[in-house]
Amino acid sequence: MEDGRINGRKATGFQGYRKYCRVCPLKAQCLRNPNQKEGRQVTFFDRSEHKESSYIDRMKEKIDSPMGRHIYSQRLGTVEPVFGNLEANKGLKRFTLRGEGKVNAQWLMFCMVHNIEKIARQGNR
Repeated sequence: MEDGRINGRKATGFQGYRKYCRVCPLKAQCLRNPNQKEGRQVTFFDRSEHKESSYIDRMKEKIDSPMGRHIYSQRLGTVEPVFGNLEANKGLKRFTLRGEGKVNAQWLMFCMVHNIEKIARQGNR
């Protein structure tokens, strides 16, 4: 067992060596593949240690404030319908390409399609 810190959090590490794992009666429960040749490394984090509020908690507090609710209500009418249209009607649930440049190009293509549709709808009025 080895104690230390990982990303500022108190952690305890354990490494089971091959010679011990080979004869261990709990091998089938511990290893994903009981036939694996190496031992197992596991790290446990201390949950009792006080941690600073996470980004999610801070964002919840921000949105629940009166100003946050006002800003979010404006966003619901302007930005969210665009994302809903891209996801539901255009099938953009995830990017199919890899790499920042390719993902940016794919995102811009979806944005162009959305904007062209908006322009076409304006012409029909």
